[in-house]
Amino acid sequence: MRHKAISRGAICLLLAIAALGTASCATASNVSTTEQPTAVDVVSSAEQPTDVEVVAGADAGAEDSSEADAGSETTGEAPEPPPGGAPGGAPGGGEPDHGTYANLVTEDVADAESVSTAEAENAVRVEGDTEVTLTNVVIAKSGDAGDSGDNSNFYGLNAGLLALDQAVVTLDNATVTTTSDGSNGIFSYGDSVVHVNNANIHTTANSAGGIMVAGGGTMYLTDSTIETEGDHSAAFRTDRGGGTLVVDGGDYLTHGQGSPAVYSAAEISVADAVLTATGSEAVVIEGKNSVELENCTVEGDMSGEQSGENIQNVMTYQSMSGDADVGKSLFSMTGGALTSNNGDMIYVTNTDCEIYLSDVDIALSNDVLLKVAGNDSARGWGESGANGGQAVFTAESQSLEGQIIVDEISSLDMSLLAGSSFVGSINATDEGGATSVTIDETSTWILTAA
Repeated sequence: MRHKAISRGAICLLLAIAALGTASCATASNVSTTEQPTAVDVVSSAEQPTDVEVVAGADAGAEDSSEADAGSETTGEAPEPPPGGAPGGAPGGGEPDHGTYANLVTEDVADAESVSTAEAENAVRVEGDTEVTLTNVVIAKSGDAGDSGDNSNFYGLNAGLLALDQAVVTLDNATVTTTSDGSNGIFSYGDSVVHVNNANIHTTANSAGGIMVAGGGTMYLTDSTIETEGDHSAAFRTDRGGGTLVVDGGDYLTHGQGSPAVYSAAEISVADAVLTATGSEAVVIEGKNSVELENCTVEGDMSGEQSGENIQNVMTYQSMSGDADVGKSLFSMTGGALTSNNGDMIYVTNTDCEIYLSDVDIALSNDVLLKVAGNDSARGWGESGANGGQAVFTAESQSLEGQIIVDEISSLDMSLLAGSSFVGSINATDEGGATSVTIDETSTWILTAA
């Protein structure tokens, strides 16, 4: 296939020939296009459903979008929760119920074992304004959550270890094993702060994440390993009320459906870690929350059995369940590798989203790099026909390839900066929503046919 460089006066015409809609151009840029096999008439913007605006040149830097009114396009009343709930967790509500506990820790502990076999009970609880260090401890939890699924998801009932109130907990070299439904490994809730160093966490049942942050909790995880086997059991699991999770190093693996390596209804940052999901997408962000990755190896393999409409590796969405505030989500990745073993690489639906990629090795499963689109609302994610996505996508020093799809109820603002390159198309089928592309003088876009 031959490519030719676009001159200053030909950018708009060739974009129309590439079936990407009428273009409004500024100064010259390093842009190329695939030569089309047949002639295509230039269509006016009034007749063209897809509006692609290209801004090129040294002065065409990306505008700061962080001040935009987050979530302004996401509408709809919260429906009844659908069966199965959201990936990584289940929606619901009610008054907090933390359940009971087998061991209440009020002072430092070393070389001890804590076991719980009762229903709706923590193996270890730390509460109040207690500050403790647990060293070389073994925590074992069995006994299901019973009918208290919401309370195990939101409030830490049935977790291996639950930190509440203003508790400050440090775990060094801990081993945590849970074998019952609703038994998350380590749970931080409220104003508690948990430091986890060199832990080994293994959960085998459903709705049993490795670590869990909700209700404003904070957790720091360093050089640990997590493996989960059940459905809806993310390695890093967060839920209603959000919180903060900071991860440095380690290896984190999930196997179940609806069990991404990272499920964010909070602020999550991860550095120098391996994140793998063998039966789910790798990363999910719900609502006004974030995932920021640095030098991580991320891989997902979502099966078609768990989604009625789309398969993807990274998803940002708003479930309308009330578990996450409506607003703009953030997915940011610098360095490392992002691999999809099935489906689209990134999917945005029923939410506003910022995506930032820099120096990431990307391996696509199909040829779809990004899909910004509505959904059929079968799972309660907004109202069909009014639940599109609004994405701001910035690439810096980043190589990209593949298709970008923006449906008619969605929009995309894309910037290629700092030597980035994009080989691919946006809405090459000549249908879709409004799209704006900014290309600085160091970056290139080679247009390809669908």
